[in-house]
Amino acid sequence: MIHTARLDDQYIHLDLTDGRILSIPLAWIPTLHNAAPSERNQFTISRDRKALLWDPDVCAINEEIFLDDYLSGRAR
Repeated sequence: MIHTARLDDQYIHLDLTDGRILSIPLAWIPTLHNAAPSERNQFTISRDRKALLWDPDVCAINEEIFLDDYLSGRAR
């Protein structure tokens, strides 16, 4: 499960509750890669702590990143 998340210019870094850190290249997610950094940081962690969500009512991004998609090695 996702404990915290942070973004830099190249990656989304997910700090997991088991101590692992998963870094996902923004280049894999064009919606985020092409967004302004201030918009990228407008995410929330889902209630089940298995996804990052960007709400288009809050920011210019409409995206969902599911942890299981990246832990199983299946990037979009």
